[in-house]
Amino acid sequence: MSGKGDEGERARPGGGRAVLHCDADAFFAAVEVLDRPELAGKPVIVGGLGPRGVVATCSYEARRFGVHSAMPMTTARRLCPQAVFLPGRHERYRQVSRQMFAVFERFSPVIEPLSLDEAFLEAPAAEAERLAVELRAQVRREIGLAVSVGVGPNKLVAKIASDLAKPDGLRVVRPGEVAGFLAPLSVRRLWGIGPRTAEALEQEGIRTVADLRARPEAWFRQRFGQRWEQVRRFALGEDDRPVAPPREAKSMGEEETYPRDLEDRRQLLRRLAALSQAVGARLRAHGLAGRTVTLKLRTGDYRTRTRSRTLPQAVAGDDQIYREAVLLLERAWGGEPVRLLGVQLSGLERPRSEQLSLLERGEGRPERLWRTVDELRARFGPRAVLWGAAEESRPSRRMKRQRREEG
Repeated sequence: MSGKGDEGERARPGGGRAVLHCDADAFFAAVEVLDRPELAGKPVIVGGLGPRGVVATCSYEARRFGVHSAMPMTTARRLCPQAVFLPGRHERYRQVSRQMFAVFERFSPVIEPLSLDEAFLEAPAAEAERLAVELRAQVRREIGLAVSVGVGPNKLVAKIASDLAKPDGLRVVRPGEVAGFLAPLSVRRLWGIGPRTAEALEQEGIRTVADLRARPEAWFRQRFGQRWEQVRRFALGEDDRPVAPPREAKSMGEEETYPRDLEDRRQLLRRLAALSQAVGARLRAHGLAGRTVTLKLRTGDYRTRTRSRTLPQAVAGDDQIYREAVLLLERAWGGEPVRLLGVQLSGLERPRSEQLSLLERGEGRPERLWRTVDELRARFGPRAVLWGAAEESRPSRRMKRQRREEG
């Protein structure tokens, strides 16, 4: 069996390598229960609490009532009025995510994150099941969360296996078992087949992967066009996509859409302060700083404006980002009602290593200050330490904040 250094083996997931798909169960809701043990066993629904809010995730107790992710919150309240409804705490979720990925890194040097709570890991096939068992146990022991894991010869099979293992389970599919594993499953389980395509296939009598697999090559060509080969290979359980660690992001940003347009300058400045704080925290969490600050503003009539400024030195401090965002706001805003605000940093780079002591003056001291602030916020909550501009920046529960990260 080839070792980790054999690139030929790595290119063939079925040849000596296996893929683990690790997915924390109902992640946001699970973190809320972790922090508030009295919620254990209760239906917990996390998401936007306003009239236009949607469900981000919910506990399995809530799912029994038909609640699911992306459902309008008004529908969730009707289906499960006895649930505990909570707004998202994304800084806290990112903190727990970092802890979980730190555990993942002990089990594989090759990790492809898919979201805060989900990732593919590459492992030697002979050790994959043992590693999956140990990984699940360590996440539960050190963090207190349940992680479902699927093990397969490729990403397609591993992902389907982990979905079927939920909640809190492990499913291992060996290379010789792939055909039988996939055959009885709905075609909806395959990547590339969405709800509409699945409905059309079912009208043709194609309900399972076995039904799809039985169709001739010419039918795939006609039915799926340029995608025919990939769909056919997935139906056969073939997937040669490697587990690919992410490229470093080229930009990071946050934006908010407001349920009611903002017209007061003080409100806009407070929201800019909160956005600057969120972007700064994420930059520092990744050990990055940015040279170009961009402000995005959308008025009540849906016209979007962007203004940018490139600085002589990269910045990552909340106050530095805010100062530049305010200057850009003065250039972009003419007093109209504002529906959306966003702040983005690009031209990302690694700050130089600190050489200064805490008693010295210089550029290193603000970096240490903000790292200390981040540690306090991670431990006691995002509002544990506020700087002056952000004092009154508590977001409305009805607004929608979107994280922006581009590679």
